[in-house]
Amino acid sequence: MTAATATLTGARPLLRATARHDGRHFAPWVLVVTVLSASSVIVFPWVFPDVPARLALSAAIGANPALGLVFGPAYDLTTVDGFNAWRSLALGGFFVALGAVLTVTRTTRAQEDSGQAELLASGVMGRSARLLTGVAVALAGSLAAGVVAGVVTALCGGAWEASLLLGATFTASGWMFAAVAAVTAQLGSDARTASSLAVGTLGVLYLARGFCISLDAPTWTVWANPLGWMLETRPATGDHWAPLLLAVALTVALVAVAFVLQARRDFGQGSIAQRPGPARGATRGPLRLALRLGRATLVTWAIAFAALGVVFGYFTTSITDVLSGDSGVQQILASGATSPEAITGAFIRTVLSLVGIIAAVPGIQAVVRVRTEELDDRVEPLLAGALGRGRYYASHVAVALTAVTCYVLGAGVVVAVMASRADIGVTVEDVLLQTLATVPAVWTVVAVSVAAVGARPAAALAAWAGLVASFMLTLLGPTFGLDDWVLGISPFWHVPDATAAAPDWTGLGWLTLVTAGLVAVGFAGFRRRDVGR
Repeated sequence: MTAATATLTGARPLLRATARHDGRHFAPWVLVVTVLSASSVIVFPWVFPDVPARLALSAAIGANPALGLVFGPAYDLTTVDGFNAWRSLALGGFFVALGAVLTVTRTTRAQEDSGQAELLASGVMGRSARLLTGVAVALAGSLAAGVVAGVVTALCGGAWEASLLLGATFTASGWMFAAVAAVTAQLGSDARTASSLAVGTLGVLYLARGFCISLDAPTWTVWANPLGWMLETRPATGDHWAPLLLAVALTVALVAVAFVLQARRDFGQGSIAQRPGPARGATRGPLRLALRLGRATLVTWAIAFAALGVVFGYFTTSITDVLSGDSGVQQILASGATSPEAITGAFIRTVLSLVGIIAAVPGIQAVVRVRTEELDDRVEPLLAGALGRGRYYASHVAVALTAVTCYVLGAGVVVAVMASRADIGVTVEDVLLQTLATVPAVWTVVAVSVAAVGARPAAALAAWAGLVASFMLTLLGPTFGLDDWVLGISPFWHVPDATAAAPDWTGLGWLTLVTAGLVAVGFAGFRRRDVGR
């Protein structure tokens, strides 16, 4: 038996056990991308039945460059498969990649942190068996997501080649970031750090891809980004399979690097050494503890939102190019259906709503951290003393709500300054007022996680479901012509046009009541339920 073979001893039975117990965690990601793709094929002919309606859709998409940041380029919105490629390719690949990252981290570094890996290593188990198993499960899950989404989409009415190629991009995205997570699992000092590194890499590349596409950057900037390779497959408008080979090559290379790093690091440690804390802790009070636990995450997100403010501010200044360059938009303006001021105002509201949706992510993370601390048995010792449950939970909720407020306002200030200097008809005061009007909607999304974690932590997934629903309804709901009662499910639908002559602030009043109710439910549940259950 060679040394390389010995390090993989026990991989086969471990793979079977891991697939049986952890494979189910990938099922939601398979379901999400399948529904995302299949629903596009089903709904498109119904919502846009004729050519004028589809041309109007193209004009609406062209008038909002922020949509390109999220969904990528719209090569052809007059066909079912072209629309599906625009709506699903980038976003579906992101979801599968995220699922792959979490799978690899959970089956590798998280096991070391919990002690499960040490138990497995005490038997006949090679050093590299767990890494191979984690990567294999993520690769298989990504493959399942691509195959299921592609086949179901084709059966629902999509063209077979375009649908299968679209599914293949989902798989390739998952494979690449499974490999990225395999590397970060060797770099990070614990599972949380490893996951943050991988998810951060995914987020940066995703935003960089969208930024380059939305601003018509040179072609090389797309090819320099692995996520850009997926856009170059162009399902339904070219059907290029070759870029997928680059994804496979990158996956193989990164997995090889991960195995080399894994062979050189100490068990339970990362290549990036963890800095030891002080000999005697100086943290006093639950609020300082909450800030200490989330300090690194808070700082990272603060930097990210400063960058997002610059990106979205640049998008805002480019609205004049959209108004003058897009033929579909020019037709709408010529018909008198709307005005440049209305398009500019709607674009700024969309940009700030997107900032708010992104800001809700770290807010939800801060609340969900309460559950993580419970499961790691670090909460009961605190509550065994004089610290009350309500005060402990309030500290984390306060950090979450304050952080998201600062993030939105910080990015809004940057957008306001850049927009006011671009001569597009808006002032700093206009954008700042709209930013302030957006904050209560962000609070409502975060409050869903407060209620879920506090009252029923087993349903904590509802916190993320609320975020996804807000995202889809806010960005795509109006495009699909959904009824107001459906759009009203998203808190951001209730954000008024603060720059209007007579803004209707009623929606913010309802948001405040809903937020207060959700927070009250969360606190009541946290006081009554068993900790760690």
